[in-house]
Amino acid sequence: MSVVTYEKPLPHIGLADWFAKQWSAQQTNDARRADAFKLRQEARQLRNEATIKTNWDTYHNNVRLGDRITELDRWKETLEVCLQRIEKEVGLLKDEKYETEKEIDGLGIPINIISECIFVRDNRQGAELTFDEGETELKKELSLLENVKKLLIERCQAAWEKHNKLNEVRFKLSLEINNRHESIEIDKHQLSLDKNCADISFRTDPLRIVKNSLPNESWLEHSSYLNSLAENELAETLKMREALFIDREHAKNDISAQRDRVDFILLALQPNADALKLVETRLENRSNRPGFELSRDEVEQGLKEEVLQLRQTRDDLKDKINCARATYNALEEQQVLIDRELDSKNQSLKTDIQCLDLRAQLRIGSFAAPETETDRNILLTRMEKEIPSTT
Repeated sequence: MSVVTYEKPLPHIGLADWFAKQWSAQQTNDARRADAFKLRQEARQLRNEATIKTNWDTYHNNVRLGDRITELDRWKETLEVCLQRIEKEVGLLKDEKYETEKEIDGLGIPINIISECIFVRDNRQGAELTFDEGETELKKELSLLENVKKLLIERCQAAWEKHNKLNEVRFKLSLEINNRHESIEIDKHQLSLDKNCADISFRTDPLRIVKNSLPNESWLEHSSYLNSLAENELAETLKMREALFIDREHAKNDISAQRDRVDFILLALQPNADALKLVETRLENRSNRPGFELSRDEVEQGLKEEVLQLRQTRDDLKDKINCARATYNALEEQQVLIDRELDSKNQSLKTDIQCLDLRAQLRIGSFAAPETETDRNILLTRMEKEIPSTT
């Protein structure tokens, strides 16, 4: 009796088809596994490359930050040196301006004295009221002082303008130095950051162009411009200080030379007046000698010869003049004129001596070396040869 086998009513495949299906599944699995392996390798490679690139980018940016800090620090030191030089020049220019202003104030005394000398010399009388060389030189000296004062005032005005310009440049440099110091601190802080810091986070639109930002070329041009501006101002200030000093010294030399010239001319006028008084008074004064001192010495003989010569001259005049009375009246009138001339010359001499006394103030203090009153009196009375030497 045979056994009955029951099978499910499902489609069956052949063994060859089964092997084919298994082989297809194996191939598919191998392909998927290979793809997964390749993907893992590519992901690992990408991760490694990303890590390496990130590290190198971070390194290069750190180097750039370091170079930027070095560049900023170099420019900051350059501007600080310029600022120190400008501050020094401001102080020196202020000192030169103060000395020049003091010189201008000091010119007021000589101008007043010379003006008073001119006014005093206007008190001369008669024919002595002339435009002599002393008058001309006094006016030249007054004109010289006024021109020097005007020049120094103009120099002071230019120095004041340059002082304001230097202060403006100093403010700009101070502002730039502070900005660079702040930039250095910011870049140093960025250089100290790394990916493990706690204060890092994502930022909104980090790739945006910041408002009012400038290209690096413009920044370099601005820095070079500030440095050049400071150097130019320093050079101009140095020239101005030298000009102030030179003008001040030239003014002192010109004033001193003109003062000596005027004093020499005023002193040269005195011997003429002294000689004139000597000629007219010597003979009369010698007649007052007492007792046996009233001797007929060589001086007396010379004076007598002079008297004889004068008498001969008078006789000759009488011979040529028909009217003796008219001659006498003419001589009398001439004597009156001579007396007037003597009075005028005495007045002129007094005015010149008064001018010298006034001008003596120009030889004290900062104007010239001081002279003693005794030496001045000896010089005015021309007694240098009569006083024995002390050496």
